[in-house]
Amino acid sequence: QVQLVESGGGSVQAGGSLRLSCAASGYKYGTYCMGWFRQAPGKAREGVAVIYTGGGTTYYADSVKGRFTLSHDNAKKTVYLQMNSLKPEDSAMYYCAAEEFLRLPAILDLGIMSTRWVSFWGQGTQVTVSS
Repeated sequence: QVQLVESGGGSVQAGGSLRLSCAASGYKYGTYCMGWFRQAPGKAREGVAVIYTGGGTTYYADSVKGRFTLSHDNAKKTVYLQMNSLKPEDSAMYYCAAEEFLRLPAILDLGIMSTRWVSFWGQGTQVTVSS
């Protein structure tokens, strides 16, 4: 059973920066998919940034491209989401997500920013951006 422990988040003014971390444990295999989703009140959970460690391919939602950067420390099984130039519309609960059994083609078929490939979720961390 994969466990995800998130840290970071908080409140910041528009234009500011925050960094989220997600440490994973319990992976059985060396290749996995890991990333961040977010959910604002009354809205569906949406993908923000995802990395497939077999090759290190990183994907971003259009709304965060150029502002957010996802990085990965394979030794620590940890992903980091550096969020810059934050906007009020980035306010949401951010969830770490992981999957270790599906390979990338199957994940892409399901939609890289879709929740359908996710097997494991973190507890969530709140990000609030004030204008």
